[in-house]
Amino acid sequence: MKAVLLPILLLFTSAARAASPSLELAVELDPGTHHLAVQADVAPASHDFRFELHETLEVSAATANGKPLTVRPAGRHGPIRAWQVTLPPTADKLHLEYAGTLPALDSKLDHRDVLQGLSPAASTDGSFLPSGGAWYPRPSALFAYRVTITVPGDQRALVPGRLQSEEMPSDGAGHGSGSGSDHYRARFEFAQPAEGIDLMAGPWVVREKMMARASAEPVRLRTYFFRDLDAIPDLADGYLDDTQRYLERYEQEIGTYPFTEFSVVASPLPTGFGMPTLTYLGADVLKLPFIRATSLGHEVLHNWWGNGVYVDYAHGNWSEGLTTFMADYAYKESESAEAARAMRLGWLRDFAAVPAGDQQSLADFRSRTHGAAAAVGYGKAAMLFVMLRDTIGEDAFRSGIRAFWQTQKFRAASWKDLQAAFERASGRSLDGFFRQWVDRPGGPAVKIAAADARRSAGGTRLTLTVAQNAPAYALHLPVQLVFPDREEMRWIDVEGERRAVAMDVGAMPTGVRLDPELQVWRMLGQEQLPPILRQWIIARAPRLALASAAPDVREAAATLAQRLFEVKPQAIALGDMTKGSEPVLLAGLHADVDAALKQAHLPPRPERLGGRGSAQVWTVSVPDGAPVAVVSARDVESLRALLRPLPHYGAQSWLVFEDARLVERGVWPAPAQLIPVRDAP
Repeated sequence: MKAVLLPILLLFTSAARAASPSLELAVELDPGTHHLAVQADVAPASHDFRFELHETLEVSAATANGKPLTVRPAGRHGPIRAWQVTLPPTADKLHLEYAGTLPALDSKLDHRDVLQGLSPAASTDGSFLPSGGAWYPRPSALFAYRVTITVPGDQRALVPGRLQSEEMPSDGAGHGSGSGSDHYRARFEFAQPAEGIDLMAGPWVVREKMMARASAEPVRLRTYFFRDLDAIPDLADGYLDDTQRYLERYEQEIGTYPFTEFSVVASPLPTGFGMPTLTYLGADVLKLPFIRATSLGHEVLHNWWGNGVYVDYAHGNWSEGLTTFMADYAYKESESAEAARAMRLGWLRDFAAVPAGDQQSLADFRSRTHGAAAAVGYGKAAMLFVMLRDTIGEDAFRSGIRAFWQTQKFRAASWKDLQAAFERASGRSLDGFFRQWVDRPGGPAVKIAAADARRSAGGTRLTLTVAQNAPAYALHLPVQLVFPDREEMRWIDVEGERRAVAMDVGAMPTGVRLDPELQVWRMLGQEQLPPILRQWIIARAPRLALASAAPDVREAAATLAQRLFEVKPQAIALGDMTKGSEPVLLAGLHADVDAALKQAHLPPRPERLGGRGSAQVWTVSVPDGAPVAVVSARDVESLRALLRPLPHYGAQSWLVFEDARLVERGVWPAPAQLIPVRDAP
């Protein structure tokens, strides 16, 4: 059935329009035909209004004060066309009508395709109109909005914001909240200044729970799950309960949750998006048992960082790092000190895998479009907050977080605003700290060049010579002193490329370790860097060696390599694997892989992996040669089964799969180096 736009008109008051730009949309979407029709009432920031629409959408009417206006082409970039319209001096609102047939939603897109940006798309399995997809005329950088959405009766739809009302379709016997309509209709309002509007629709079952609050109005919690997902026992209820737990946690740590809704929405795509009042997660991901303990809290927290305090992208995206620190990393800290250390090690190993030319500063990070950006925008930024807390103390850090929220709520904030909040909370200047960690790319390569101890009647004087690359960082470093019967941690402050630091230690230590718990962002030494798959994923010039001769196996291996690497690999002969310096991926069936490793004089299949699962993946460190990663499968179907899961495990050194299911994973061990203490005369 072709959609017919219903004459719904929602108006803000003139006073509200004068206060800030606003947008009112009446949307009708038919996912079956992909047809979208919209009536928009825009209160733009300027009478000379420039807006963008996707190329599939055509404007049929533009009026102000009831009089027609001319909409002029103003250029295009890719599938997005720009338009210009001039409002009369007496008009403060523009009425637009436009419609078109959207592209079909491609459910075969992988996570990399999704990260690169999406056009608005529709299907009966699910529709997604992203905020950056130019499906609505954006009145300004920040704006308030109201949206009414109408979809067929077997669909449900939503946008971020407060649910004002919804009308259910009639069941044919006159039941439902509507008046005999076979459509579903929902009205939403976002009264705060918003950065954009994402619209989602799908054949969902909706579950709801109200969360009471002592000092604020209740929060409506919902799941929008596909029927097979909703049928999993206790899954929807578990998401509702855990959402409430996270909201209560962060209200205590930061401040009152700023919205009245939070929904967990299932996507047919491998998405992981956090938006104001909701998260849009892939349906397959929602089934995983660990998501409620990790990713859900991360997305809930984005309602404070990113969707509650906006990001001043011109000066870098701080929200992903702060959210990672207060969610993913905080959960690991609650689990154990070992789990938290493992996460910090993962950040540093990911960073070490980034080629020097691809390292960017935090001030330049905008979003995660590839692995190198994620290593900085998530890993380095989260480690900055680890170091900041160590520098100013837990109490000052918590006070700074709460103050930042109170002063920047629903405003665009930068790293400078964070710095100011923590300076006020700690009573000290943090200019040098933020300047070196935010503005500079990379990180220090620091080491203990020498450790000398001089004994005397009064005890032992230990002198550490600390060296780092130029230009030098000002570093607050933990050092572990190792005695025959105990270990002791000290903190030292160093500046300059080479600095001697002396301390009284009482007894004679046998050795020292620099930052053994990995609490400082830095370039790890090679002894702490067993190879991980990230080195291959983000390599600038990766190479592929095919171990098997069978055409179907070679085709499957080549397809897997193209999915794994961010850059198309160069095919090389098996005899060239140990030549050059760029990472090599060796792929094929078990017997062929074993033969190729033996011929190249490379280490054989690790004993712990042999005979396990349908496929094994592992990395090999080659002294003075190119690093090698190996994908070894039982048969061609086992090789093809790795297409979707394998790119998600860049932080690992080895993996075992049974078909597409991960059985076991790990990172080759690499302990911190012990520097012996010399007994100085």
